Amino acid sequence: MKNILVVSYSQSGQLDDIVAALLRPLVEFGVKVHHEVLRPAPDFPFPWPFFAFLDAFPESVRLDPRRNLPLSRQLSAVSGAEFDLVILAWSVWYLSPAQPITAFLQSAEGKYLLAGRPVVSVVACRNMWLCAFDTFKTLVAEAGGRLTDHVAFTDESHALATFITTPRWMFTGRRDRFLGLPPAGVDARQTAGAARFGAALAEALARDEEKLDQPMLSGLRAVKVAPHLVLSERAGRRAFQLWSGLIRACGRAGQWRRIPALVLFLLYLVLLIVTVVPLNLILQRLAAPLFARRITALARHYEQPSGAGSARMAATHD
Repeated sequence: MKNILVVSYSQSGQLDDIVAALLRPLVEFGVKVHHEVLRPAPDFPFPWPFFAFLDAFPESVRLDPRRNLPLSRQLSAVSGAEFDLVILAWSVWYLSPAQPITAFLQSAEGKYLLAGRPVVSVVACRNMWLCAFDTFKTLVAEAGGRLTDHVAFTDESHALATFITTPRWMFTGRRDRFLGLPPAGVDARQTAGAARFGAALAEALARDEEKLDQPMLSGLRAVKVAPHLVLSERAGRRAFQLWSGLIRACGRAGQWRRIPALVLFLLYLVLLIVTVVPLNLILQRLAAPLFARRITALARHYEQPSGAGSARMAATHD
């Protein structure tokens, strides 16, 4: 019997549904699963109060997260070496890994459990996960883990629609249809499709493939990189680094004196969404022939390690 550790944090519940679908085939196959849900202290609220959402920005980008409560006593009593595989399920905050998963990867407990272990990454977000994944890979490597696979679940609605539906979900908790727009978040078809990754992992574990230095989820359309977002994300990441530093210089998280800086950052975001984002998309389309080779290379980079191929899809249930 193989033994796997699953570590997750789902603020809205979306990631919980994806993880449940992924784990179901593993449990049915007889794999022993220990699922650890991270608990920030205090927890982040959902729906988000508006300024609490903004106030989480600087520390998320600067990888200075709110600490988690200790892991369960049951888990604290075991060694990371007792797990054959670790699955880390996480989300994206401000083009960075969400604070709870960052805190886990930086913690002594996280490093103890990941040291020498193969790691499967499962991310769910609106659509921009590329820069966050770069950071995530670095944190996993620093914790001693060995990343074997990465699966990304994203909202497949039009990007302009998600600028309305996602904030509405975050600030009201409502993700249903609105003004004729599709529901926010990862759709039910994608969520149910997570089962194919669980089935593939169960088969791979039975063949001891987790011990090999190769992906176990290739050919299952694990990721879908939107090439037009690659350069936009990188530009946004640089701007976020600057703004996060300026806001932190005004005070610590929760202090009123940094609210004026947060308001300026909010105005910057609104201006970015209303003017720069549409203009950037137009310019990228016009300049596509000039940057096609570079963008294609970057997209291939972010497709690794599991890839965007679908060669094994015919043998699975999507």
